[in-house]
Amino acid sequence: MYLKHLSLTNYRNYVHLEQDFPERAILVQGENAQGKTNLLEAIYYLATTRSPLIGSDRHLLNWQVREEPLPFARLVGEVERSGAGERIEITLVREGQGEGRLARRIRVNGVDKRAVDLLGRLNVVLFLPQDTDLVCGAPALRRRYLDVTLCQVDALYTRHLQRYNRVLVQRNSLLRRLRERRDDPAQLSYWDEQVARWGALVTARRVQAVRRLEEVAAAAQPELTGGAERLALRYEASIPLPAVEEAPAGPDEAPPALVESALAALGRARPRDVGAAMTTVGPHRDELRFLVGGVDMGLLGSRGQQRTVALALKLAEARFMERETGEVPVFLLDDVLSELDRARGQYLLRAVDAARQVIITTTDLAQFPQEFLERAVRWRVKRGAIVEG
Repeated sequence: MYLKHLSLTNYRNYVHLEQDFPERAILVQGENAQGKTNLLEAIYYLATTRSPLIGSDRHLLNWQVREEPLPFARLVGEVERSGAGERIEITLVREGQGEGRLARRIRVNGVDKRAVDLLGRLNVVLFLPQDTDLVCGAPALRRRYLDVTLCQVDALYTRHLQRYNRVLVQRNSLLRRLRERRDDPAQLSYWDEQVARWGALVTARRVQAVRRLEEVAAAAQPELTGGAERLALRYEASIPLPAVEEAPAGPDEAPPALVESALAALGRARPRDVGAAMTTVGPHRDELRFLVGGVDMGLLGSRGQQRTVALALKLAEARFMERETGEVPVFLLDDVLSELDRARGQYLLRAVDAARQVIITTTDLAQFPQEFLERAVRWRVKRGAIVEG
């Protein structure tokens, strides 16, 4: 799998870009604030329909077009995978005056699609300097990380997560009415069953994914630390997990024991949920922890340990995607070598060497060994324009 061509129009500081991408390592050099990170963000957005850096799509529009009658941004990617090509297109259009509403249109091979239909057509693993936040940041970051990773490789998980989020909104809406004594408490039983069912499917898949991520991350950690550390991943569900894992009977059939555990937890939490007007147990409240020698790296790890754990996790993510889809994802590395010592940096370059395509941004080519520089394509970025060589 690799990106053959990228077209950007009015995206961030790229007014217009038409760029072919070779099937190899690409080094993108430039000073700060020239568009290196924006380039990787655009590729990630085409793969996931989300920016890894901001929450609102309106900031993706080039500032120069925001005062035009119909401001828009367009991203187009041509992707090669399994011998077949696909064209992915996302258009963002601001409607109305002022800030207005931002409409998004997604097409694949010229056919209108939903955002969920885009996932999995271009798989990417993004390395950022702030990846340590995955280890020491808020639990929501780790839940989102698992969701984005799984949604790229598992359409069924995407559907289950969507259904869970929908029924969760309905249950929370009912809880707000109950707190104000404006509805019948008996209605909670139905929504408890729905939250338990879809939540159990989400939890079961996450637990399975964490186990597989741990297998690879645990093997990478000693390599990154000279054999000094052993890494373990622990998924902490907000409901008791059954001692014996059950295989689902069908695509939408949740493990019965896990559903029963979720129903019991929702029942125990009901008074608290009504008082808080929100659901306090379920996958949306779960946690992922990283342990080295039994020590929680998010709470007690040094900055260097947290950076190493994040690196091991990202490498495990790539291997996980390859095992799930049969194809190596595209690697996107945003100036991460500046955050690593020489040994870890060299290990990372060796680890991504097997990828069909790896795109690395940097301000300083001296961070790279000469042999890597000789076989990589080198581009320079300046003010939203790319120059080869």
